[in-house]
Amino acid sequence: MSENGPTFATDPRHAQVARELYAAARGLPLISPHGHVDPRVLADDEPFPDPARLLIVPDHYVTRMLLSQGIPPDRLGVPRRDGGPVETDGRAIWRLLAGNWHLFRGTPSRLWLERTFQTVFGVETPLSRDTADEVYDAIAARLAEPGFRPRALFERFGIEVLATTESPTDDLAQHAKLAADGWGGPGGRVISTFRPDNVVDLDRADWHDNIGVLGDLAGEDTATYAGYLTALRRRREAFIAAGATSSDHGHPTARTAKLSGEEAAAIYERGLRGEATAADAETFRAHMLLEFARMSIDDGLVMQLHPGAVRDHNGKLHAAHGQDVGGDIPQATDYVHALRPLLDAYGMDARLRVVVYTLDEHTFSRELAPLAGGYPALYLGAPWWFLDTPDAMRRFREAVTDAAGFYNTAGFVDDTRAFCSIPVRHDISRRVDAAYLASLVVQDRLPMDEAAQTLADLAYHLPKRIFRLDKAVT
Repeated sequence: MSENGPTFATDPRHAQVARELYAAARGLPLISPHGHVDPRVLADDEPFPDPARLLIVPDHYVTRMLLSQGIPPDRLGVPRRDGGPVETDGRAIWRLLAGNWHLFRGTPSRLWLERTFQTVFGVETPLSRDTADEVYDAIAARLAEPGFRPRALFERFGIEVLATTESPTDDLAQHAKLAADGWGGPGGRVISTFRPDNVVDLDRADWHDNIGVLGDLAGEDTATYAGYLTALRRRREAFIAAGATSSDHGHPTARTAKLSGEEAAAIYERGLRGEATAADAETFRAHMLLEFARMSIDDGLVMQLHPGAVRDHNGKLHAAHGQDVGGDIPQATDYVHALRPLLDAYGMDARLRVVVYTLDEHTFSRELAPLAGGYPALYLGAPWWFLDTPDAMRRFREAVTDAAGFYNTAGFVDDTRAFCSIPVRHDISRRVDAAYLASLVVQDRLPMDEAAQTLADLAYHLPKRIFRLDKAVT
């Protein structure tokens, strides 16, 4: 990654200290403990497709901005649920983006893409309507080179560990292939993450079918609640064998609840009969977070909690193109009351680690930082999704450091499907943290040597330790 780039500093002295701090952390390996890269990309190690299919079609940050200006996803090559026709000419898709590049002024999407063009592909020509073909051809030429295949880029990016995300109904075949090639398994470079939402959320139309697949893969009878819990434990064992060190839970809210076994079984049975209400679904999700915390204490998986997204708010977009295409919207989220049942039960247990993320940045200083500063089991995750921007990263540090310090935070997670953006996102995070720490140095609030060590910890050592990627469970 190039040393040149934004300093996110406000004056020359601040900028100089930020550059010195950043230079000390720039070469550290990348730890990517939470993300959504398709493991098939690395398992198959096939050349990437054309620039548009690599950088535009799967990037819902890009496609949602264009949709907001009346450009439908069909014209950008986003597949339709009904298999209907969409644009397949990569150059036409690229020209459409370039012709509307002004829409991205000041956005993180522009920053990430421009830095990707420059630092990954070595393309310095600014994108515009007039240069669209020039930039497209330069990137396409790079993609044809052996050094730009996925595993070669993985090495060049300096990624030490990359975690993908799969559900309990995934047979983990891609991870088995990676392990056979020496890339996966415990201590491997590519590992899985256990995300059970599709077998926990009774509101899902496919929940009942998923429960059947869960039982088949686990070899357990999921027609009973007891069998369901056993099946989940069996699948967690399979994920741990595939290298997983964490689970991930993307619930609508952060609510947790402690039910008796009989109460939980009654809701589960209503779900099997198709009689569960929305209230049942919310209560069951809340209860299962406590169950998963108990399982984590037993098997060591770090829990990640991603609440607060109203999924598929844009119903027409979801109907046409499905999930994860830019139709989700943040909502206000309570943590103080919602997490209390879980923290009452397990918050003081040093064997448990819960990393909490938020889309509601108003909660950083009011709720999350004090909670992380008061419970050994709780850590703050990086700003997530709409908040993983330079300004929001800075606001995060300003909001949480007073109450939680640096060492109750869990480091940066790129949370991306866009493989080629991973080094750029980590680089931006390191630059922002360097600028924040530099502000403390120039105010004589932190010595330079301590600031440098803190930056190294935030960038590398903390995520490696907290996500148990060093295999040292403490």
